[in-house]
Amino acid sequence: MSAIAHNNDHFDGRLAALRLAGSGLIAFGVFLSGFVISEPAPYELIMVVQIGIWFLLGLKISRTVAPLLVALLTFNMSGLFSMFVMKDMSEAPMYFAVSTFLALSSVFYAAIVEDDHRRLNLIFKAWVIAAIITSLLGIAGYFNAFPGAHVFTRYNRAMGAFQDPNVFGPYLVAPLLYLLYRMLTGPLVKVPLLILGMLVLALGIFLSFSRAAWGLLVFAGIALVIVMLLKERTTAFRFKILAIAGGAAVFLVLALAIALQFPQISDLFMNRAKLVQEYDGARLGRFERHKIGFLMAMERPLGLGPMAFGKIFGEDEHNIWLKTLTTYGWLGAITYQIMIWSTLWFGFRYMLRERPWQPYLMIAWVMILGHAIIGNVIDTDHWRHFYLLLGIVWGCVALEHRFMRSQGISKARVPA
Repeated sequence: MSAIAHNNDHFDGRLAALRLAGSGLIAFGVFLSGFVISEPAPYELIMVVQIGIWFLLGLKISRTVAPLLVALLTFNMSGLFSMFVMKDMSEAPMYFAVSTFLALSSVFYAAIVEDDHRRLNLIFKAWVIAAIITSLLGIAGYFNAFPGAHVFTRYNRAMGAFQDPNVFGPYLVAPLLYLLYRMLTGPLVKVPLLILGMLVLALGIFLSFSRAAWGLLVFAGIALVIVMLLKERTTAFRFKILAIAGGAAVFLVLALAIALQFPQISDLFMNRAKLVQEYDGARLGRFERHKIGFLMAMERPLGLGPMAFGKIFGEDEHNIWLKTLTTYGWLGAITYQIMIWSTLWFGFRYMLRERPWQPYLMIAWVMILGHAIIGNVIDTDHWRHFYLLLGIVWGCVALEHRFMRSQGISKARVPA
């Protein structure tokens, strides 16, 4: 009997060590999401390997996560049909390979979150570290802080270790929200360090000169504070949230005012701060292309194919709702709409319940809603962090369903 017990203990120890190594690999994968200078990036390589390993070792897709998998596979399969109407489909296979990988990464994140909610803390900490490093690279590049630093900029805008400032900026927002949440709910002794991290991320977002990122930051910051005020029941804690949030906002505005004293920054800011740029409202500008694109898409059930719209008009769609129509066809567009709005519905339904995973669900839900809004002026279908957020929301929903089953609670009887 003692030998059997010893063998069981040895097996349990090996299993615990394997799970610890797996969690470390997950954190490393999330960390690499902040460094996508070329494609395929190290992120893709690491994630492909570990997705395969985790599922081979028995990671399961629950009944709650399965609809996400079905929706994403339907979305991508409908995109493959668009290739039949393309004259030149040389770039299409790689495009849909990336799309399918991102879809599987989202399902993977949902599954590993449902498997152990403690991984959420690991994921967000890895994201914060990656965001701060890539933000510092972008800031250094903008000010040309060292020889060769210009590689971290494009069009005189900070882009960090990314290919595009318009992806770099939004990538930094969720880690900033995480630090903001920690500041609002944690001990005051940690506030200075948290503010320092927020300043680095806010400056990176600002120097990206991405209007979508600016709008996302303002919206998400306000939305998170509102959600937290709804969540907290005590007047004293609500006052603390308002006071600290107000103080942080004033501090960030002062930091912005100081940054605008540099002519290099103020000139570009005044140009980018215009709500409608010349390339937005001009003839065949962004908004007119949106109108023409939607009319074209109504006549093409299978879509135009990936990047076909850009070849016709010289610019990509810059609208995720139009992009789903032109690249993934009618079925893909409908599937994407269902997926996004069901994600927001389930997340909203469960995010105010006191659970260990509640803070992460709140942040991810606010970010998904923010991405749905900025999707009107930008394409998000290949943003790695968007699929991470999607997986977090569905993973937390799956955790909630599992919790209710363990308590013998019917979902139909639980108030929203």
